[in-house]
Amino acid sequence: MPRETTRYKTKKTKKTEVLSELAKLVRYYIIQSTTKAGSGHPTSSLSAVELMVALMFSGMFRADLAKPDYHNNDRLIFSKGHASPLLYSLYAVAGKVSEKELYSLRKFGSRLEGHPMPVFRYTEAPTGSLGQGLSIGLGEAISAKMDALTFRTYVLLGDSEMAEGSVWEAMQLAAYYKIDNLVAIIDVNRLGQTNPTMLEYDVREYATRARSFGWKTFVVDGHKPEQILKAYEAARQTKGQPAMIVAKTVKGKGAEFSENKNGWHGKAFTAEQAREALASIGPVDRRLRGTVAPPADRQLKETKSAVVKPPQYAKSVPQATRKGFGNALARLGPAYPRMTVLDAEVQNSTYTNQFAEVFSQRFIQAYIAEQNMVGLGVGLSLRGKIPVIASFGAFLSRAHDQIRMAQYADTHLIFVGTHAGVHIGEDGASQMALEDIAMFRSLHNSSVLCPADAMSMEKLFELALTSRGLVYMRATRGETPILYGPKDEFRIGGSYVLRSSDHDFATIVGAGVTVHEALRAAEGLAKRGKMIRVIDLYSIKPIDSVTLRKAAKETGRIVVVEDHRPEGGIAEAVRTALGREAGVVTSLSVNKLPRSGKPEQLLKHQGIDAASIISAITNKR
Repeated sequence: MPRETTRYKTKKTKKTEVLSELAKLVRYYIIQSTTKAGSGHPTSSLSAVELMVALMFSGMFRADLAKPDYHNNDRLIFSKGHASPLLYSLYAVAGKVSEKELYSLRKFGSRLEGHPMPVFRYTEAPTGSLGQGLSIGLGEAISAKMDALTFRTYVLLGDSEMAEGSVWEAMQLAAYYKIDNLVAIIDVNRLGQTNPTMLEYDVREYATRARSFGWKTFVVDGHKPEQILKAYEAARQTKGQPAMIVAKTVKGKGAEFSENKNGWHGKAFTAEQAREALASIGPVDRRLRGTVAPPADRQLKETKSAVVKPPQYAKSVPQATRKGFGNALARLGPAYPRMTVLDAEVQNSTYTNQFAEVFSQRFIQAYIAEQNMVGLGVGLSLRGKIPVIASFGAFLSRAHDQIRMAQYADTHLIFVGTHAGVHIGEDGASQMALEDIAMFRSLHNSSVLCPADAMSMEKLFELALTSRGLVYMRATRGETPILYGPKDEFRIGGSYVLRSSDHDFATIVGAGVTVHEALRAAEGLAKRGKMIRVIDLYSIKPIDSVTLRKAAKETGRIVVVEDHRPEGGIAEAVRTALGREAGVVTSLSVNKLPRSGKPEQLLKHQGIDAASIISAITNKR
């Protein structure tokens, strides 16, 4: 690892003079578009103009703009998503956005939203919640390594977001895996939204910290193209470690009244201020266009899938659904060559080790850094992989913001949260996923699945691989009986009626471990001559409203039993599905503060075991 950061003193060339003229035009577009919008972040965009113009239009960035999804295009992520006026202006200069469209910035129906979204085809990933872009970029860079492609991933970071822990999670993992096709650019413009940043203009300290994490660093004046180009070229030549360009810039550069002054963040210029800023920039040639170099022609290696045997389980041998997940990973690995598994250093608990042992090239140990792990998954998905992200369900909540942003990325991600509910036992409350269903139910285009046995886990997991959007699968720690056989069919949006008769006086709805408690309760009531219906609601979202309505109509009462908090859980999903008939629903859920104990003790303590179900269902409403 080098002890010193590289600095540059260079002379202007014809190329840098052209880049300077293009930079003036980009500044013109930033000021005009944000002023016409009446909102936006012009000063944050103006600080990074030379950095991005030098990257895109010098031959350094290589992409076929007519084919944004081409597999060997270089990738550019604006982690500082509030600089979207700069992003759009770059593509205006590239001839891909007209002035008319550019001036639709932030208007309803426009592709050019306040922060980058996939509706704009050159948005690599939706950003705006800071601290996430480097993780996504790392995922894309790892994908290039997996596919033996030559594209590089560039990530523009703001200095304010360097306070986010997820950035440093990404930095340490990138260095650990020696990812040398990843380049980060820090726009050190000193000012945050309301205050100066912690390090202000101490670019040496930024570089020192990055080097300590194993990165090659280059410090430049972010407004001198000749220095910037030298740094980009050196970054391309760096081997065995990621590269970071630390650029000292001026917030509001070009608009002298706002340069390096607090109070201008997220504030558009008035028409008069815009005229003053444009006068200080000087004349621009609006006919100028920047050219992006073509990518290297590189074939994407073919992925061949193999036929695999269906799952087999002996009904006499209980299995944990988390073990069923591990079995599914190993079994389905050959059938789904794009499947990539990410683990948060719990692989012997989630059983992702069964996949790692056979498919090590498609397994990523992300260590205990769940935010970065989810960002990695987004990047991998954007490049055509099917990421399976596994950890204890409770710990996925640490990455809620990354998961929330993933819903906007139009990606296909599978999350598997093990050790769900109080049923995990002695480990105690800190390990119990009790809010996870609510978290994933609230996301756009999400599916939430909660299999009750290992067989249904395997079958539902394969459905998850072939679905779309975000899929969350909830798994138990403890062993449960096998309920289903190889011929039983499942669907996302379905359920199973496990017990029914013409004399049912109520219906119990369960998912996961509570299905087994419901079946025990049904057996106990049957001995008293009381018949009840039992539904395995393995698909919580989308939900089988047809079966639920039928049960409500025929039995008159539904008792939902869940190893989850009541807020946002299964009972609320059932009530929403039933609509006007929701009044027949009784909820048994985790309402008390959890504690350590045997699983059966904890289920009883929360009132969600078989005896509690019998008591609730036989009492008057």
